[in-house]
Amino acid sequence: MFKPKGVIPALVTPLDKNGNLMEGALKRVIDYTIAGGVHGLFVLGSSGEIYGLTPEQKRRVVEVTVEHTAGRVPIYCGASEITTQDCIQTAQMVQDIGGVSALSVLTPYFMSPTQSELIEHFTAIAKSTNLPVILYGNEARTQVKIDVKTCEELSKVDNIIGIKDSSGDMTKMAEYLRVTDRETFSVLAGRDTLIYAGLCHGGSGAIASTGNIAPKLVSDIYNAFVAGDHQKSLELQFKLAPLRLAVDKATFPVVLKEGLRMVGIDAGYALGPATEMTPESRRVLEGVLKDLELYQSI
Repeated sequence: MFKPKGVIPALVTPLDKNGNLMEGALKRVIDYTIAGGVHGLFVLGSSGEIYGLTPEQKRRVVEVTVEHTAGRVPIYCGASEITTQDCIQTAQMVQDIGGVSALSVLTPYFMSPTQSELIEHFTAIAKSTNLPVILYGNEARTQVKIDVKTCEELSKVDNIIGIKDSSGDMTKMAEYLRVTDRETFSVLAGRDTLIYAGLCHGGSGAIASTGNIAPKLVSDIYNAFVAGDHQKSLELQFKLAPLRLAVDKATFPVVLKEGLRMVGIDAGYALGPATEMTPESRRVLEGVLKDLELYQSI
């Protein structure tokens, strides 16, 4: 079974002002992140605005990513809709295209299922596909938690192979690791400030939105750790922190697209109602990227 590991940036979906997919820009983001040493690519996540894309756009994002990546790194793809049925539909679409290593499925949003309903939801999606499935908990955005007991139960489903934990709760991440089989189930940090901490507890890596903007820095946190240089890994984690904190300075994912523009890639615009950053928050982001020696104007 496929084992997720390393740093996997949750890629933005470049869109023009009218919400049309910018395929050339998507290819540039793919090349930029792979050149930065990332260990995989994740499309159609929350950073990729899956919630606002048409079915045709979702399909095209996967097709372009598979074709352009051309096997250089594994591809992970979101199947994160509100209902079980729609998640299965997206999972089937991804499976039909081929070339994707694993699916990531966020908890439902808008509705608030019970833990037993969540178990049924994720199990049904996993059974509908031959692809490995990674659970995705992001309770700050969805208001839906994946309890430790729920994760333990779901880890026993054959093709559920891991969880992306964006809770920011290090105790919860450590508990996910404690109660699951680390040989067959991977725990990935979804909060970019906790990549090093997750690795110290036995985590497998991170799905990191800041990997769009600073792929080498984020990847090197993992690379230094697995090479045994924990001190360097920690220092790089501290170096990344201001960038991750700057991501919260505007409506998500506006900062990611603005950050890409500042490092030389025009990734277009976020879907409304997300709009531009304030001049103050833009100055903060610009300062962080200058400190990281990544800033360039385009």
